[in-house]
Amino acid sequence: MRRWYISILSLNTSIKNKMSVSMPQKRYYRQRAHSNPMADHTFEYPVCPEDMDWSQLYPEFFSDHQSTQKAAQVEFADIGCGYGGLLVELSPLFPKQLILGLEIRVKVSDYVQDRIRSLRAAETGSYQNIACLRSNAMKYLPNFFSKGQGLVYTNTDVEEVHLWMVKHFSEHLLFTRVPDAELVDDVIISRLGTCTEEGKKVQRNGGKNYLAVFRRVEDQN
Repeated sequence: MRRWYISILSLNTSIKNKMSVSMPQKRYYRQRAHSNPMADHTFEYPVCPEDMDWSQLYPEFFSDHQSTQKAAQVEFADIGCGYGGLLVELSPLFPKQLILGLEIRVKVSDYVQDRIRSLRAAETGSYQNIACLRSNAMKYLPNFFSKGQGLVYTNTDVEEVHLWMVKHFSEHLLFTRVPDAELVDDVIISRLGTCTEEGKKVQRNGGKNYLAVFRRVEDQN
């Protein structure tokens, strides 16, 4: 089932490894907060999901799962992943699932890719299940993912955007909203508005995050 939207190592070893690996600095990757998805951009994308070679993004994951690499699929997609905070947070929580971030901004996606490379180098064997692609999800999402998405998490600090998303998902015949009572034990919920750069900014400014989760109708049973 695809979803859209830590174990503690030896402390001394972890610190030593991180000090020996140069982590990317955000100040060198700054870019405008928004990019026009309707503008012309140059992207690389497969003709269809079956043509996507995921082993290029998750090389060690696939080398460790040779017998199942054809069946391996991305199960979490962070649309508009920003600087990759949610990717990094989810990686150790779901070590056997492939997690992909999609970001349209050039410098920001470059930062996330460099960040992942640095994390992999700093902690051998870790963060192999996350990756980032620069793409326009509004245009090319069907080129990467087949039908059959399970859950959609929406999170924003703009109430008007939240109401717009809730309205359209609620009116769509394929989706139904997940009641809050069913989300109490969901480990993703508490992280959506706290581990990303935008989420932390909202918290610092005393803002509010608006969350809604939707399930495909055919996945209820």
